[in-house]
Amino acid sequence: MRRVLMVSLASALAAATLSTVAAPSVAEAQVVGQQRQPGPGQTASGQEPERRARAPRIAPLRRRAAAGPCPYVKILYDAARYVELGGDRVTAVNVGYTGEIEGLASDCMYQGDDPITVQTRVLFNLGRGPLAEGNGRTYRYWIAVTERNRAVLDKVYFDLPVTFEGDERTTSVTQDQTIVIPRANDTISGDNFEILVGFEVTPEMAEFNRSGSRFRVNAGVQAD
Repeated sequence: MRRVLMVSLASALAAATLSTVAAPSVAEAQVVGQQRQPGPGQTASGQEPERRARAPRIAPLRRRAAAGPCPYVKILYDAARYVELGGDRVTAVNVGYTGEIEGLASDCMYQGDDPITVQTRVLFNLGRGPLAEGNGRTYRYWIAVTERNRAVLDKVYFDLPVTFEGDERTTSVTQDQTIVIPRANDTISGDNFEILVGFEVTPEMAEFNRSGSRFRVNAGVQAD
């Protein structure tokens, strides 16, 4: 599913006050895996230890010509994973639906004082744990555009309905989105902006992510 995120012109005009950065002749496409932070050295029973980041299994986007650098595109660590927990202990048997943003690819296009058009592709790995009810879940995720290291210009939420067929416990979904960022003039380059992606999570989920604790998307599923 593809939608277009339009950042309001009034907000983007604020970027005109940012210092101008010398722009290279072409933009560089970005492909990133999930951002990982070192945990506190302790994990709950049944949780996965930290692993080396593996190459994301995500198809690259077609390269586009741009007059300058593209906006920075990142996965927000606090919202990179979605883990429903029930019961009174943090264990794999108490996991409901789960999700993980496994990969993110992006590229951009702009010339002169045209708006910056950014194409993004997000790879989600999703799971159904022992406490998951039913055979499907509508996840929600968001894409936000900010002035780099400053204010949020716009944030849009997207529904991600997922159905698990039969005894299926895990699945992967790719979503493409288009973001259009107006510029006050041609001196405002893409690296004045940052684009963040994350799940809609509860404060408890965000704290779980920040702690470095994690589950695989197939948490609680016994191996054959």
